[in-house]
Amino acid sequence: MDEIIYPEYIKSNLLDLIHKNTEKIEDSFGISLALRGNKIMFDGQTKNKKRFKKYMNHILRITSESGELNVNDLEMSLSMVEENKIESIKKEVDKKIKIMINGKEVYPKTFKQKEYIRAICNNDLVFGIGPAGTGKTFLAISIALNHLLSKKVERIVLTRPVVEAGEKLGFLPGDIQQKVNPYFRPIYDALYHLIGFDKTAELIEKEIIEIAPLAYMRGRTIDNAFILLDEGQNTLDSQMIMFLTRFGQNSRVVITADISQIDLPEPKKSGIFKAIKLLNNIHGIKIITLTKRDVVRHPLVQKIIDAYQKSEGVKK
Repeated sequence: MDEIIYPEYIKSNLLDLIHKNTEKIEDSFGISLALRGNKIMFDGQTKNKKRFKKYMNHILRITSESGELNVNDLEMSLSMVEENKIESIKKEVDKKIKIMINGKEVYPKTFKQKEYIRAICNNDLVFGIGPAGTGKTFLAISIALNHLLSKKVERIVLTRPVVEAGEKLGFLPGDIQQKVNPYFRPIYDALYHLIGFDKTAELIEKEIIEIAPLAYMRGRTIDNAFILLDEGQNTLDSQMIMFLTRFGQNSRVVITADISQIDLPEPKKSGIFKAIKLLNNIHGIKIITLTKRDVVRHPLVQKIIDAYQKSEGVKK
């Protein structure tokens, strides 16, 4: 078993972080890990131990220079291990990105999430492709609110195709808004979390934030807006083309999609596939692919996704 002895100047918060995240670290490197006083003891295959030693050299350097390492820094560094970017850990941890919304700070938790945020800020059209829990929608709405509150755009338009997810809901009572509201619950939840219920209701009432089914986008040109198409995997080619030709001057567009959860009767006809194939190399358009490594919900979610992906692989 190998060991790393901490220098005396390293603060105890790093030891505490490693202790609380032992399982994550072990999974990232394929090693077993134990703390003994000011020592980290670890064992595993030689190549895995070498990677861990290399990683810890970067972490110790960051800690010695900045004085501490927080949980966001640790999560970011571990995501970079997964992306085989150990050499860039210090650069990325030092160069933090945060989204400010009325004094509230939103941080990316993984390297790919950081790339996703950069892409949205630097391109007019971004596709965020990835499984549930990777922050595609939440981060996009966070940036949309930041752009709105800093007056980079005049309004936000949030839309989704209204497609039932594997079950027939039948007749829903109420007016059209009440009928479609259940489909938009994840969007409302993100808004409530970021700016609260009252502010959300106020901005919707003033039509500064518009939440509407995709079908309502037809025939419009939307200027000076941040436009989000959520659940883009549930569009047909005709719907995708219609949406992509809606945005006008000074508008920014994000399309999110989870191609593992297509609810169309014929999943292969999803418009997302043709869109990312045709638009991949156009300047001003960026496609960011997030994976199970970027899942930031309960740790079991990543393992559930992994289990289902393995199951699908066996079937094929």
